[in-house]
Amino acid sequence: MNTATRSTATRILGLDPGLRITGFGVIDTLGNQMRYVASGCIKTSSGELPARLKTLLDGVREVIASYSPDQVAVEKVFVNVNPQSTLLLGQARGAVICGAVSCDLPVSEYTALQVKQSVVGHGKASKEQVQHMVQRLLSLADCPSPDAADALACAISHAHATQGLMGKLAQPGARRKAGRILNLP
Repeated sequence: MNTATRSTATRILGLDPGLRITGFGVIDTLGNQMRYVASGCIKTSSGELPARLKTLLDGVREVIASYSPDQVAVEKVFVNVNPQSTLLLGQARGAVICGAVSCDLPVSEYTALQVKQSVVGHGKASKEQVQHMVQRLLSLADCPSPDAADALACAISHAHATQGLMGKLAQPGARRKAGRILNLP
């Protein structure tokens, strides 16, 4: 997609919240085509929680200012064995969402299961499988880091959801192969 088509394309920012590292990934979509724009990580220090949350909030705002997304997709928190870790992750997720909504962007949320199902084709995919499929779907020369790959996968899932592809994956016999939906008997 060139600059002329950017005006009709939708730019999606995917976010994979974490208190230590929050991954981000930006893609453009036009119809069923996806194009990689950028990805990376927002890293926090090991200081006090309020300062770390501010770093996440400011980092998300900076990414939004740099790439001007139209929509944001955020991975939902899962419940850990350790309730303290779950609580901290929830606070990081809150800071990330606040960063997006403070820029007046719509936010959609997806579970890790939904993201993996959409990108890899099954909900129990490994991190490496997600990285590999993100690389293939976006025609990247190298695999992105695990956090950036998860964020890009979240953006891809949102693109699929807005195209109605996630519903097709839920149908019996549906399989994903190399970025395409196949409905098998």
